[in-house]
Amino acid sequence: MATRNAKPGTRNPPKWPPAILLMGPTASGKTGVAVEIVQRLPCEIISVDSGMIYRSMDIGTAKPDAETLKLAPHHLIDIVEPDGSYSAARFRDDALTLMRETTERGKVPLLVGGTMLYFRALTEGLNELPEADPAIRLVIDTMAGEAGWPALHHELARVDPETAQRLKPNDAQRIQRALEVYYITSKPMSEFLKKPKYVYLPYTLIPLALVPGDREELHERIAHRFEAMLELGLIGELRRLREQYALEADMPSMRCVGYRQVWQYLEGEFGLATLREKSVAATRQLAKRQLTWLRSMQGNEEFDCLYHDVAEKVLKYLEQRLAAFPPGATD
Repeated sequence: MATRNAKPGTRNPPKWPPAILLMGPTASGKTGVAVEIVQRLPCEIISVDSGMIYRSMDIGTAKPDAETLKLAPHHLIDIVEPDGSYSAARFRDDALTLMRETTERGKVPLLVGGTMLYFRALTEGLNELPEADPAIRLVIDTMAGEAGWPALHHELARVDPETAQRLKPNDAQRIQRALEVYYITSKPMSEFLKKPKYVYLPYTLIPLALVPGDREELHERIAHRFEAMLELGLIGELRRLREQYALEADMPSMRCVGYRQVWQYLEGEFGLATLREKSVAATRQLAKRQLTWLRSMQGNEEFDCLYHDVAEKVLKYLEQRLAAFPPGATD
């Protein structure tokens, strides 16, 4: 990967312009810190959030409100209809374009979010898999409707045993994609995944991670935030979306944590108390997965997201890091 990170105080300036990665689990306060950063430093925010891309899905994705967006505009939010789709590959293309344009304006790209798959696609590249084919997906879905996903998992084991071995029999989304790749190319997905990735990323990355010193306190934040979402009208928001769009439960937008559980509530599968319980539990599991990804990444500068002055600590660190760049690279 074409990146070189220079620490404060190094004599030689970095070869590439800077780009900041501000990562963290859900409810870690990333948006608040990002807003503070753009008030003090010449940065532009690029959202790295697979939920905020959807228009009209505001409450359940904790999307910044209009006043916040006026203070700190965000790229890559409200770009897809709720019945549409978006991929990590498309994110990478969009992000690289915005990063280049931001740098040309004399600003520093500030990539903010918790969708670790998008961060990984950007920094590590993607395998050259074929684009989705709606017709083939429809055939696969029809087969699943008739025989069930375990039967399709058995079919996948026949054509691509290596991929099937790492998937559960009811992992509909991944089984569908693996079969789709095979039906399009006549080659197993596992063969594509073994090919080396090409990574083009001509930036000096400054990766920051907001992580909780106390996991239980983060869990409390998650519970309080979901309660606030209910008070703001999350259930009504999804009702309106279902009226406005031809949504289905297995669409990518409706698989977002919170929306999935509210969908089940609206279908009468359980009551309000269970909705709260299931949504909070699912969000905690999401945070756990995000933290696992963050811990696996090398070179992150970590900050305790529970500190009241975490934004100041981040700003102080960034000021030191950006000082290493030649004049004109960050202003």
